[in-house]
Amino acid sequence: MSIEQFSVRGRLADTGEGITGDELQLAARNHGIPLEALRYDVTPAGLHYVLVHYDIPAGNAATWRLEVDGCVEQPMSFGLTELRAMGRRTVRVTLECAGNGRASLHPRPISQPWLNEAVGTAEWTGVLLSDLLHNAGIRKDAVDVVFTGADHGIERGVEQDYQRGLSLGEAMESGAIVAWEMNGDPLPPQHGYPLRLVVPGWYGMASVKWLRSIELIDHEFDGFQNAVAYRMRQEADELGTAITKIAPRALLIPPGFPDFMSRHRFVAAGTVVLEGKAWSGWAPIERVEVSTDAGVTWHPAKLDATGNDELAWRSFTYDWDATPGEHVLTVRAVDGSGREQPVEAPWNRGGFANNSAQRITVLVS
Repeated sequence: MSIEQFSVRGRLADTGEGITGDELQLAARNHGIPLEALRYDVTPAGLHYVLVHYDIPAGNAATWRLEVDGCVEQPMSFGLTELRAMGRRTVRVTLECAGNGRASLHPRPISQPWLNEAVGTAEWTGVLLSDLLHNAGIRKDAVDVVFTGADHGIERGVEQDYQRGLSLGEAMESGAIVAWEMNGDPLPPQHGYPLRLVVPGWYGMASVKWLRSIELIDHEFDGFQNAVAYRMRQEADELGTAITKIAPRALLIPPGFPDFMSRHRFVAAGTVVLEGKAWSGWAPIERVEVSTDAGVTWHPAKLDATGNDELAWRSFTYDWDATPGEHVLTVRAVDGSGREQPVEAPWNRGGFANNSAQRITVLVS
């Protein structure tokens, strides 16, 4: 049997097909944030969402090297001691998986079956990527920057290290950092120990974990994770458009208490303070609206004051006069660029950037 036959190809679920064994296996390896953990402005590391493409590689901070080469004046090799000597920058960044919301699409793309929970906000400490590249000296022929992780596997028949590319402009202007700490502690193994890239505002696929090399190249990067994966397509054979920055999204902390299986909520009648977080990779959040009648009517939420973390999520609250009966809560966000979260996002074959509005069924008694 060849690699192509042994490696699972991408497909859409058949009509009525439930979650497959492969999807269940992925869901057991990866995990989203429990929505009640949206109460934290900074997500504890163990509650932050995790998506690992292949295996978590073994890492040793004492011996790890980061190579910077290609279209540079002086190829360089850094250990963590040398990187720390360049200074420390801490940024608060909301990361979201590009496949968040995939499981609710019809037909459903067969892959990691995310609902709404593939998100988290952490404080990442490291050195600015732009400083690293300036140190090596950027040649005039540099076009793209390729980031290679230590995780290795096969995807749709293609054996590969996990690699992502950014244009030189994106790499220099995004505020990306090469990080060795998460929330003040060394990176956990599942979050890229001992070294990872963090690209603020971009979906998580750009923030390469277990980072071992940065290469500047004189052409557009055409590796699998840029040219094949993470593209918006309607049909399997079209080129599609690249997934880049995070589309606006708001999530409510589910109120009251849950049913074990359905996660439907139970709430006492009276004033209920609804709380949540909203974010966008394009611009700071400017407005959040809440509906308690499945989107028939909408009401403005109160936004917390903005801080210096423009690409981290923003808290909001709404005072709901909860009356007896069944209600469906939903919420939507608008950012400063004018991008508005839709009630229903357009379908795409990969299930990417599906920022359809959250729905929570609540029984008030």
